[in-house]
Amino acid sequence: MIKASLNRVKISPQKANLVTRMVRGMNAGDACDVLKFTRKRIAADIRKLILSGIDNARSVGVNMNGLYIKELYVGKSVVLRRMHCRARGRGNIIRKPYSNIYLVLDQK
Repeated sequence: MIKASLNRVKISPQKANLVTRMVRGMNAGDACDVLKFTRKRIAADIRKLILSGIDNARSVGVNMNGLYIKELYVGKSVVLRRMHCRARGRGNIIRKPYSNIYLVLDQK
């Protein structure tokens, strides 16, 4: 089992989960090819995470054939809160969520 993580990514977990669901369980090389042509902004970061996991596997000495994404999930991180001024002296809170993305690679 090879692990890699990406912390404090400026995207909501709900949006990041759309892309992670697409490549979960795929072969690592095929997942990189799919993410290369995905039009979501987070796809480039997830692709870098998978390539980092492949490099981690290479440094440990794992055979690259049959390497697949065993787990790829998104967790919540910090939420920045900003004030937006409204009429009559009121204010609204704008939430700016961040995500943590975790990857586990394994061999078939």
